[in-house]
Amino acid sequence: MSARTALFDLSGRTALITGSCQGIGLGIAEVLAQMGARIILNDLISNEDAEPSLNKIRRIGGDAIYHQTDVTNEASVESMFSEIETNFGLIDILINNAGICYPHTIEEISLTEWEAMLKVNITANFLCARAAFTRMKARKWGRIIQISSVTAHQGALFGHVHYAASKGAQLSFSKTLARTAAPHKITVNSVCPGVILTDLLQRTYSAEKIKELEESVPLGLGNPHDVGAAVGYLCSESGRYVTGATIDINGGMHIR
Repeated sequence: MSARTALFDLSGRTALITGSCQGIGLGIAEVLAQMGARIILNDLISNEDAEPSLNKIRRIGGDAIYHQTDVTNEASVESMFSEIETNFGLIDILINNAGICYPHTIEEISLTEWEAMLKVNITANFLCARAAFTRMKARKWGRIIQISSVTAHQGALFGHVHYAASKGAQLSFSKTLARTAAPHKITVNSVCPGVILTDLLQRTYSAEKIKELEESVPLGLGNPHDVGAAVGYLCSESGRYVTGATIDINGGMHIR
C-alpha cells in the first residue's frame, strides 16, 4: 500500500455508527466500509428489517453486523459495547448519528417532547461517548464524531427550537471532550450537514418543496456520501491532528 493510500485507509479499524440503517448514518457507514473499516450498524429496528442496510455494506465488500440498541438507555449502551467487543472486536471509531426531529414551534412543544429530543440527540451521545472513551484511552487511539446540523450555527428557520438547541449542545460537548481526550490520542470532532437528500427528506416534503430547497443552496442538495467523506477524513490518519473542530457540509447554505 502506498503512503498516499495509507493516509485514508481504515483497514483493521472497527466503527460503530448509531442510527445508521438509513439516511446519513447509512451513507457514513458505506464510506467507512469502502475505506476498509469493519462496520457496526445500530438502530431500533429488528434484525430482519436491518438486513437491507447490511446488504448494502456487504455489496461493496464491507464487513458489517447490526446491533439493535436503545442508545438513550445507559445499561443498554454498556451491554452493546461489551457484546460488540466480545463478538466483533474493540471499537476504534464512534459516530454519534442517532437523532430525532419534530417541526414544532416553541408554543407547540410539550415538556415531554423537549425532554425526548434532548435524550436522543445529546444524552445518547454522552452515554456512547463515555463508553467509547473509557475503552479507547487504554489503547491511546480513537475517533469520536458527533453528527450535528447547520441549525447549530444559524438556528432553525421555522420552529425546531428544541432540535437546534440539542444540535448546538453537541458542538460544545465535542469541544470540551476534545480537550479531555487529546492526551490519550483520541480526537473528537463534529460535522454539521445542511440539507441532505435522503429517503426521509423525500417522504417529508413534496417534489416541489425539495426543488425549492435545492435552489436555495448554492451547490444544491448534498447526499449522505458527502457527509460520509468528511467523516472518513476525520477518522483517517490524515485527520489525526484535527480535534475540537466542526466541519460544515452544507453546499454554501451557511458560510461562517
